[in-house]
Amino acid sequence: MQVPPFWRNVATVVTGAVGAQALPLLAAPLLTRLCSPGELGAYSVWLGIVAISAIGATLRMEAAMILDHEPERQRACFRVVFYSATVTAVAVTVLAAGACLVGFGPACSLPWSSLLTIGIATWLTACMQTTLAYATSHNAFGKAARAKVTTAATIVGTQLALLYAGLGGAGLVAGHVIGSAVGFATARMLLHPPAAPIGWLPDAEQRAHLMRHHKFWRYSLPSNLLNGAVSQLPLFLIGMRHGVLAAGLYALTQRVLSAPISLIASSILEVFKRESVREFEEHGNCTRTYIKTFKALMVLGAGPALVLLLFAPHLFAWVFGESWRASGELAQLMAPLFLLNFIASPLSYVFFVAGRQKADLLWQVTLFCLTLGAFLAPGSIEQNVLWYVIGYSCLYLVYLHMSWQCSRNVMAAA
Repeated sequence: MQVPPFWRNVATVVTGAVGAQALPLLAAPLLTRLCSPGELGAYSVWLGIVAISAIGATLRMEAAMILDHEPERQRACFRVVFYSATVTAVAVTVLAAGACLVGFGPACSLPWSSLLTIGIATWLTACMQTTLAYATSHNAFGKAARAKVTTAATIVGTQLALLYAGLGGAGLVAGHVIGSAVGFATARMLLHPPAAPIGWLPDAEQRAHLMRHHKFWRYSLPSNLLNGAVSQLPLFLIGMRHGVLAAGLYALTQRVLSAPISLIASSILEVFKRESVREFEEHGNCTRTYIKTFKALMVLGAGPALVLLLFAPHLFAWVFGESWRASGELAQLMAPLFLLNFIASPLSYVFFVAGRQKADLLWQVTLFCLTLGAFLAPGSIEQNVLWYVIGYSCLYLVYLHMSWQCSRNVMAAA
């Protein structure tokens, strides 16, 4: 019996993603024994800043890469992203250094080695995301998978070596930057994307591309910045209210829970992008692809969520060491949210397909306000996390309904 193209492509992406995500997971028990919760917390804060900055650096133009198949337009997309990423990298480096020099508390808590590498890490992340989007637009899932595995292997290997050498938190940051650079170079060699020279100012080609896809930077960019901020905001607020030790415990919880989403859900997303765009162009909706993807995500996510709900504290203590049991207790509280996130994240691309980015932005604003309220409310870290899970889960149910309406193409246009 012949396997449908959708599942063949999913299998290809998952195969590469397994290597890319399994390596950090396998290395996590070693990392937690070579670094303290405080060092992991500081590295996670740095990584969160890089992740948010990279979203702004792309202007969300990498999402438009899937819609534009012409070589000239894809070249213009690379030129826009390379320009915006360069400007953003310089700006965040200057801002980070300046914040430390004027005595801004959160910036002063990070070493200079971290502050001065935020820009280059942002540039590498933004350019890598765009190159992988180019691979998706050409169905080059195998080559993209190899680039991801190379990135993960280099990051993990370098971090472990530098931690063993006694560099501590600085080794985590340096290993990430080195691995990202090697991964980006590998992706460029494997995929051969178009050259993208830039100048001091955007030229007519770049400005035309920005206007053609104005909904991405007008609506998707602020929406994704809010989403990125929301994903990192708990870590920042926990560190401010409960201390660096609590931030490190939450960072490990977040890292473990995000792994299946990065491993499987994001792999399905890469295929869902192509399938949903094709079906929408042919039929004016993508309900068939949406339903098929929803069922697959539900089946794949239910098992891990149940395991977390029942056994997370014991598993964390056994795998990472007894000092990390509290991370497992937080993971147990977050198990329902993990399942909803696992399902909703890939399906959110339907907002782009249907051109409903404004609706997505309004939902992200609501989520941002809810997150602030949950973690600024008085109480222990466990109580804050519980309120966060309840509110976020309710919003995710609304989000899934909205995405289903988008797949049917019945929501009012943005």
